Amino acid sequence: MNMRFSLALPRESLSIRVLRRVLGDALRGLGVAEDCIGDILVAASEACTNVIQHSHTPQDYEVLARVDGGVCELTVTDQGRGLTEESSAEPGDQAESGRGIKIMRALVDDVTFDTRPGQGTRVRLCKRLTWRDEALIRRLEGDLVHSAG
Repeated sequence: MNMRFSLALPRESLSIRVLRRVLGDALRGLGVAEDCIGDILVAASEACTNVIQHSHTPQDYEVLARVDGGVCELTVTDQGRGLTEESSAEPGDQAESGRGIKIMRALVDDVTFDTRPGQGTRVRLCKRLTWRDEALIRRLEGDLVHSAG
């Protein structure tokens, strides 16, 4: 089962709620387990918060969501000033900023940053999905196994 959508969002905190609602509803509709959805939504919120706080551009940012092959991939792209080495480094235990990167890395399977100073940043988050027992995809997989046997 595949799904893909993109959102162009204004660089303001209210946009994070919109993203969480749209993405959460889409994943629930596919039958993704609630704890897995929670991890994805928190990681996505952290990536979007970084855009809002650090991109320093009036332009919208974009979130591309894709579910394919049991993996959710989110790409958050802004047209801001780009990350510096200090801002992309792992924060110390007592650091006030930079915790979002640690949180993202703890909640998803893969986090990558592509940044170009003065041209923006792209954050890619990937997570293998877990499914609710009653998920449509589980029923479809079961039907395929029975018809192949």
